[in-house]
Amino acid sequence: MSVLVTGGAGYIGSHMLLALLDAGEKAVALDNLSTGVRSLVPDGATFVEADVGDAAALARVFAEHDIREVIHFAGSILVPESIRHPLAYYTNNTANTLMLLCACVEAKIPRFIFSSTASVYGTPDRVPISEQAPIHSITPYGASMAMSERIVEDAAAAHDFSYMTLRYFNVAGADPDGRAGEVGKPTHLVKVAAQIAVGARKEKLQVFGADYPTPDGTAIRDYVHVTDLAQAHLKALKRLREGGASTTLNVGYGRGYSVYEVMEAFARVAGAPLPHEIAARRAGDPAQLIADNAAVRTVLDWRPRFDDLDFIVETAIEWERALCETKPGSA
Repeated sequence: MSVLVTGGAGYIGSHMLLALLDAGEKAVALDNLSTGVRSLVPDGATFVEADVGDAAALARVFAEHDIREVIHFAGSILVPESIRHPLAYYTNNTANTLMLLCACVEAKIPRFIFSSTASVYGTPDRVPISEQAPIHSITPYGASMAMSERIVEDAAAAHDFSYMTLRYFNVAGADPDGRAGEVGKPTHLVKVAAQIAVGARKEKLQVFGADYPTPDGTAIRDYVHVTDLAQAHLKALKRLREGGASTTLNVGYGRGYSVYEVMEAFARVAGAPLPHEIAARRAGDPAQLIADNAAVRTVLDWRPRFDDLDFIVETAIEWERALCETKPGSA
């Protein structure tokens, strides 16, 4: 019996594979490599290059690898990009999740874990945000994930499978042992700042908005280490195996840091301030997103190990340094 991880060659998916392998599980990574990187799939995991919306490929994978559980990460995740290309997000996130669920029902997969996002909350009425907060997404990304959540819930009610939906907040950092991390040139603050800190990017850090209604004027986010997020998914899998009820849970530390506070952490860890400049706010960015994490701690007995901003920054920097060293012509 194996666990299928969709998006397994991606940032979070690769850490999920590490968590499964470390726990002695058999894992299969499915990824079309549109944004994923083959080298991120760890030794010990089986890799299948295929699209999550390919019903025939899914049927083969389910049969050949005796898949009984699916952890679904595959999708598009950049908020500004979703505003420019909404139909692509509804296709890749919502329509492909629908296709995946159809394949799961056909193959009688009993357990399904959906990796969702705090973006489904839009601009929250209050923080910290509980799972009972209204869903009113303000971007196509958030809306596409909220729709996918509803499809998962409805499918589980009509068919014989249980699910966990985990709404993660701002994922950051890299595997503490240096086995995986984020690759590419994304827009996420910690990744961009780490690239600038090690010289992989030469431009200044863009601070998108310094006029938010927050103590220092910059946006506040709940940063959760990617390894702790993977462990939450592993805990969710264990609970479903034990017959736990289907549910939706936030995954965050329950505390927030502003952009300036993240920059201060980089200055402490790297030993030098980050060059930066103030830019206009980005569309779709709420002032604050902080998790109420009481439920995930209770339901899953989740006890994060890396709830420390400086440690998150340190692992991000170490990963970027390692990437620089592996580039052709590097020292």
